[in-house]
Amino acid sequence: ERLTPTSRGRESEDDHRPREVGVNLSGRHMHLGVHPSVPQEDLQVGRTVAVNDQLLVVDTLPPPQTGETVTLDEVLGPTRVLATSASGSERVLTLASHLDAAGLKPGDTLAADLRADVVTAVVERTSVEQLVVTETPDVSWEDIGGLGAQIQEIRDALELPFKHPGLYRSYGLRPPKGLLLYGPPGCGKTLIAKAVATSLASTTHGGSRSPAFLNIKGPELLSKFVGETERQIRAIFEQARKAAAEDRPVVVFFDEMEALFRTRGTGVSNDVETTIVPQVLAEIDGVEALRNVLIIGASNREDMIDPAVLRPGRLDLKIRIERPDAVGAEEILAKHLTAELPLDPAELAAHRGDRAATAAALRRAAIDALYARTAGTAVLEVVYVDGTIETLHLSDLVSGAMLAAVVARAKTASIKDELAGGSGGLSTARVLEAVAAEARRSEEVTGANTPEGWTRVLGGRRGVVRSVRRLGPRPTGTRGRRPGGTQVR
Repeated sequence: ERLTPTSRGRESEDDHRPREVGVNLSGRHMHLGVHPSVPQEDLQVGRTVAVNDQLLVVDTLPPPQTGETVTLDEVLGPTRVLATSASGSERVLTLASHLDAAGLKPGDTLAADLRADVVTAVVERTSVEQLVVTETPDVSWEDIGGLGAQIQEIRDALELPFKHPGLYRSYGLRPPKGLLLYGPPGCGKTLIAKAVATSLASTTHGGSRSPAFLNIKGPELLSKFVGETERQIRAIFEQARKAAAEDRPVVVFFDEMEALFRTRGTGVSNDVETTIVPQVLAEIDGVEALRNVLIIGASNREDMIDPAVLRPGRLDLKIRIERPDAVGAEEILAKHLTAELPLDPAELAAHRGDRAATAAALRRAAIDALYARTAGTAVLEVVYVDGTIETLHLSDLVSGAMLAAVVARAKTASIKDELAGGSGGLSTARVLEAVAAEARRSEEVTGANTPEGWTRVLGGRRGVVRSVRRLGPRPTGTRGRRPGGTQVR
């Protein structure tokens, strides 16, 4: 049974009278006698005691670590707190004697015995605590290819205020609090966010402070329980404040931002965004008083994000991350297909042993295959809601992730050839085979089955998609093949 706040053990002036403690026995508050063998110092609030058939306390057990979870709202004193239970009701609870009120803060999760009105333990919510990446992200601007103009715009907006704070103060300018990266998937939005964290670390304090990078994926915060998502948002920004208090640069990165901060009033169920969006707006506005805190959002559907989140003063900088063109694609391939890799002996001989020229020729072969705009590379006919019809070629679906996958596939083929006794090494034939295989794979798995899904894949390049028709026969093994293409509505 659980000892209650009146249970510290009391003894009358007559030492021969038995001691009494207040306990919660099956939901009833009772005063029970204590056997003389039980030490007085063991009778502490929140302890579990053993009771014999004569309702006499005969032993004490270690403090329990279990109970119903509640959320701390306010510390009322050294021994009392105000907390909210899962049902939404507020309760004034007493802290067990082994808990210190000074170490608690609003938003903490506690375990409590609500029948006894006693908090028994503090619960560490690792799902939120582990969002902080304490080590420095290992991505620099030099690791990102094909986005030179966007990177320069980001660096001008984010690095200059930290390099020249006095100059910015003289002009009355404040550093931006937020950055929105939007565009099709797989084009480097997450890499840019990590590079921002690395850049801020090197810019502030001469690089002596490691950044805190909080990588938040929007869908993982959504919960069916009322108020749970808002609690996690508060916990995330509390972690940001903690790291900022240590004078460290902090980047809070929200991936799939449209899943979490959808425009209010567009929900088809309980419209949870009506409470989530105001919560994050309050947190973003609260970041103004902090230093070295930057909020970065990434989205494939920026048109679905609530306008209040995107207004100036919250996410000040908005940059579209486009699919790479041929020049950008060659820069990206240069990061993955380098002269230091094993190269096919015949290819090397054709270039007189020049490894750099051989690698460049392999990259050029991949670019020519991916960016040729012929009838054979046409993959989609897209009809937008405004009536515009557009034919998309393979080059319109290329992303940085796809280019990396092409090189990885060619490397795998070279390894298998070498294990089978062949010469191994990267060759033009293997690179072109990898391009063809990755193109087929991209058409299979990238192709959404709804216009909304295709709008996400295309990154809203011209608006919302009404229908999509696949050009030519579908890849082998898929169902529903039709001559002349397949319609998606």
